[in-house]
Amino acid sequence: MSAKNPGIDIKWPSYAWLNGSIVRWDDAKIHVFVHGLHYGTGVFEGIRGYYDSGIMKIFRLEDHLKRLYRSAKTILMDIPYKIEELVEATKHVIKFNKFKSDIYIRPIAFRGLGSFGLRATNPVDVAIIAVEFGKYLSPKGIRCKISSWRKPSPDSIPVWAKVTGMYLLYHLAAMEAHLSGYDEAILLDSEGYVAEGAGENIFIVKNNELITPPVYDAILEGITRDTVIKLAREELGLKVIERRIRREELYTCDEVFFTGTAAEVTPIVEIEGRIIGNGAIGEITKNIMDLYREVVLGRIEKYRNWVTEVAIE
Repeated sequence: MSAKNPGIDIKWPSYAWLNGSIVRWDDAKIHVFVHGLHYGTGVFEGIRGYYDSGIMKIFRLEDHLKRLYRSAKTILMDIPYKIEELVEATKHVIKFNKFKSDIYIRPIAFRGLGSFGLRATNPVDVAIIAVEFGKYLSPKGIRCKISSWRKPSPDSIPVWAKVTGMYLLYHLAAMEAHLSGYDEAILLDSEGYVAEGAGENIFIVKNNELITPPVYDAILEGITRDTVIKLAREELGLKVIERRIRREELYTCDEVFFTGTAAEVTPIVEIEGRIIGNGAIGEITKNIMDLYREVVLGRIEKYRNWVTEVAIE
């Protein structure tokens, strides 16, 4: 990863799924005039698959796809496949590519070719892509910047939906952080309270309590966030509070971490020159990281229903 291109270098797979069929990677193409490209009329998901002794373990696949359909409904878009069909399509993509390392899966649905203009209701194209994927952010701890870009209020754009057009905001925030020498951005909402990262939910630890912004504020209802809340309460006996967080609380709390499909559970050890805690991974954060890893690999019976297994030939 270079300074000129701070993105993640990945190895292209051999196959993808597009509009009902497995196609070779080089044939997974769309027209330059599709509506989703010009207007951001699309929805997507990010899903992790963990390779473990010949088995790909997909974490909360159906929950992610259900959110994909909720996002599509929010923007008046009908996905022309049933959830069960996309589950099977995801399995086919994994089997065809014969992955033998951890992967990131990207289902995406967007308005395709047809009419032009803001009132167009073009047919919906659907694709599922999977690529080999390691750590998105350092599990040893990252440094963050409060972004000058803010999460818009819920009455300006559907902030709860995972919409492609929304991610221009996160791109700008992430680039601002990178150009300022930080690993990731933290966004405030339109009223100045802590919202989320550039693609992650955020938690703080204060007096042995876990605190995170409420879902009715301007945040994405994260599936990893939901996982961590359940594990913290049920397995670690922690009190979890969903409330607004002031910016200055980030600087003075005991621990801070991000959650997200790509980020998993990522400790934050510094925010704009303020060292968090003692500058190392906090005890509660570490316990959650370790427990999360066991759960996504299907090693805790209670949560095995969250894991979809695909045998790799």
